[in-house]
Amino acid sequence: MAKRFIDISAGLKAGIVSDPAPMLPKIAYSNHKEGAATFAAQFPGLRADQLPEGMGAAVETVTISTHNGTHLDAPWHFHPTMNNGERAITIDEVPLEWCFNDGVKLDFRSKPDGYVCTADDMKRELDRIGYKLKPLDIVLVNTAAGKAYGNDDYLHKGCGMGREATLFLTRQGVRVTGTDGWSWDAPFSATAKRFAETKDPSIIWEGHKAGMEIGYCHMEKLGNLEALPPHGFVVSCFPVKIYKASAGWTRAVAILND
Repeated sequence: MAKRFIDISAGLKAGIVSDPAPMLPKIAYSNHKEGAATFAAQFPGLRADQLPEGMGAAVETVTISTHNGTHLDAPWHFHPTMNNGERAITIDEVPLEWCFNDGVKLDFRSKPDGYVCTADDMKRELDRIGYKLKPLDIVLVNTAAGKAYGNDDYLHKGCGMGREATLFLTRQGVRVTGTDGWSWDAPFSATAKRFAETKDPSIIWEGHKAGMEIGYCHMEKLGNLEALPPHGFVVSCFPVKIYKASAGWTRAVAILND
């Protein structure tokens, strides 16, 4: 049976709105001509024009955080502890078994920007697509933010997942989730408005902080989720192994049997 691969990662690109300004990635590009000069400096007596067409290696120097681009957050990012008191695991400790499993897509594109999804929202969407969750399913959330990636309003777009929505998933054995928004939670701008009205600190990062009760990982800044069916695919999202880090970049891919 032929397999079809759908890239659900967002490309790492400088010069677009993908993160708050202090967190934006920087990429310096060195072309083949510049690479030839670098080669010549490594081999005494070599002239750059002696290389094929005078060309060396193209190289990029990237300044990024572990939370730039499509990445997998470890429980350590959310809080020092998980599972009601255990030390939270870092990205190099995330079980590989969590990162290659059946996927399910929940379509919340109709939810308004800043909306906080509930457990009931999760249940209704699962009923709509006729799917019953099982342990280690990877749950992807398609929001209005996906189509806005790189636009000026990206950081303010899409709904977020609340504490009860997150625990609804993790209590059923889900250990990896994902969103095409900047954050698993609602946009900070929307949460700030709600906090100004309520003065309730429990609403801040509530989806992330649900990891204190049950440790889990989530992907942020996914892309192309509109191309996926509701289920019937496998997700591969192994993170880069960064020692004691709170996150690792991933080339997330959905695999379908055609």
